[in-house]
Amino acid sequence: MSLDQYLPVLLFILLGIVTGVAPQIIGYILGPNRPDAAKNSPYECGFEAFGDARMKFDVRFYLIAILFILFDLETALLFPWAVALKDLDFGGFLLGLEIVLVLTVGFVYMWIKGALDWE
Repeated sequence: MSLDQYLPVLLFILLGIVTGVAPQIIGYILGPNRPDAAKNSPYECGFEAFGDARMKFDVRFYLIAILFILFDLETALLFPWAVALKDLDFGGFLLGLEIVLVLTVGFVYMWIKGALDWE
């Protein structure tokens, strides 16, 4: 294979690297660098740290976040399915309904188990 076939791919990779690295280099060169005691301190939020950084965290936060991601992905799958619905045959329609049915059963199961209750 010749280099002419790989040239667009190589240019795309090079452009991606330049787009990602160039702003960082420009910011490092042109950005101000005036360190002082406050900037070099471990916490720049205005007050000293309190409590232990390894405190117990309620697992319900993670559960709600995972459920949000799950149903957000469901929505992301439904939009292209709905747009292409005219071009799909009946099998494609049933496949989309199966996805919606499985996620709905999962949602009802979580609701019954109390995963969405916040006390």
